[in-house]
Amino acid sequence: MPLSEHEQRMLEQMERALYAEDPKFATALEGSGLRTYTRRRVYQAVAGFLVGIALLMAGMVSKQIWVSVVGFLVMLGCAVLAVTGWRKAPKPGEQPAAPGGPATRHQGRQRRSMMDRIEQRWQRRRDEQGQ
Repeated sequence: MPLSEHEQRMLEQMERALYAEDPKFATALEGSGLRTYTRRRVYQAVAGFLVGIALLMAGMVSKQIWVSVVGFLVMLGCAVLAVTGWRKAPKPGEQPAAPGGPATRHQGRQRRSMMDRIEQRWQRRRDEQGQ
């Protein structure tokens, strides 16, 4: 559920106050949660990839094709998870991406400006009706 304008303003004020009071702490908190999550996901995918290699080799040794196929599929899935997790991880000091998906800077600016215009129109209508 999206935040209301008042809640967004209050959150921005709290963020500014945190940056003003302790900028080092605020910078440390900036994207560490997402970065830690994606790093852990990549590590799990690498471990799964190694398990897939082990299954592939075990299937070859035991001459059971289905075990080798399962091992290959595990390797493929884990490789995809590792690559997507690595690409989504924010760099240190970088703002995490918006939850809407990966967007280029220009698209993000354009989307924000469009939303700002819509919000301004909505606010103007509410102000006109209230007077």
